[in-house]
Amino acid sequence: MNKKLFYTLVIAGIIIAGILSVGLGAVSIPPAEVAGILINKIIGSKSATDPQHEAIITIVRLPRLLLGLLAGAALGISGASIQGIFRNPLAEPGLIGVSAGASLAAVAVIGLEGILFAGLSNLLGYYLLAFGAFAGAGVTALIIYNLSKHEGRPNITTMLLAGIAINALAGALTGLITYLATEQQLRNITFWLLGSLGGATWQTIITLVPFVLIPAILLPFSGKALNAFSLGEAQAGYLGIDVDKVKKRVILLSTMAVGAAVSLTGIISFVGLLVPHIVRLVVGVDNTHVLPASALSGALMLTLADLIARTIIAPIELPIGVITALIGAPVFLYILIRDKRKLII
Repeated sequence: MNKKLFYTLVIAGIIIAGILSVGLGAVSIPPAEVAGILINKIIGSKSATDPQHEAIITIVRLPRLLLGLLAGAALGISGASIQGIFRNPLAEPGLIGVSAGASLAAVAVIGLEGILFAGLSNLLGYYLLAFGAFAGAGVTALIIYNLSKHEGRPNITTMLLAGIAINALAGALTGLITYLATEQQLRNITFWLLGSLGGATWQTIITLVPFVLIPAILLPFSGKALNAFSLGEAQAGYLGIDVDKVKKRVILLSTMAVGAAVSLTGIISFVGLLVPHIVRLVVGVDNTHVLPASALSGALMLTLADLIARTIIAPIELPIGVITALIGAPVFLYILIRDKRKLII
C-alpha cells in the first residue's frame, strides 16, 4: 500500500474512532451534538447545550480518549523499537521485563500502601500508584541493562534472558502480594492488571504528555540505525553506527514511554507486539516509516479496543486488557506458527 494512503487512512480512522468514542457509551450522544459541544469549547461560545452531555464529554470521555491515544502511541512505537533492536517480530517491551517491573511496583503500592508507603501516600496522593509503576519500570530496565553488560557493552541475548528471569521473579512476588491482599485490594489489583482507561483525568493527561511525546519525536530518528541493525550488530558497526549508543537510546526512550503509559492504564497486552507487525505488512520494513506508523496505529488500536470495552455490554465496562488479549493472542499464535522456522531468539 502507498505510505501516504496508509497514513491518511490511519489518521482518518483515529478521527472517526475518536468521534465515536466520545459519543458512544452508557449515555449516547449524537455526533452532531458532540461536534457542536467541542466547537463551542474551542471557540469559547456559550451556545445552549445539554449540561449533562457537556459534562460527560469534557470531564469523562475526552480525557479518556486522549489517554487512549497517548498510551496506544507509546506502546506501538516502543514495541516497534524493541523489535528493531532484537531483530525479532515477536519481541515487545514486556519481553525485557519492563511491564513486569511496573506491575510488581503497582501491586506493591496497592497491597502494601498502609504498611510501607503511608508517608508517600500522604505526599503523592492519587499519583502514588502511577509514580510507583513508573519507578518500577525504570528500575527494572536499569537492572536488566546492567545485567546484560559484557566488557562494558550490553548484550542483546543476555538482556533477553535477564528479562525472562525478571518476568518470572516479578510474577512470583506479584502473586505473593496478591495472595496476602484483602478483598478490596484484590479487586484493585485485578482491575489494574487487566488494564483500563477509566482513571483518565486532565491531570493525568498533562502528566503523561511529555513522557510520550519525547520518545515519539526522538525514536523515529533511530529508524536508519535500526535498519542497519537488521543486518546484525557487527554489520551495523561496520556501517558506522554507534551500536551501544543506539541500544541505550532506544531502551531508555522505550522504557520512558511504556513506563509512563502502564503507570496510568495498567497492563495492556499485545498492542506493542501486534501493531508493528501489522504495520510492516502494509508499509514495509523501513523503520523510518514503521516507527511513526506504529505510533499512529497503536493509538487507533487502543482507542477502538476501549470503545469496544465500554459499549459491547454497556453499561458494564470490560477491562481493556481483556479486549486486546482476545484479539492479540490468536494473531500471536498465527504469527508464531507461520514463522516458527524463521524466528531466532
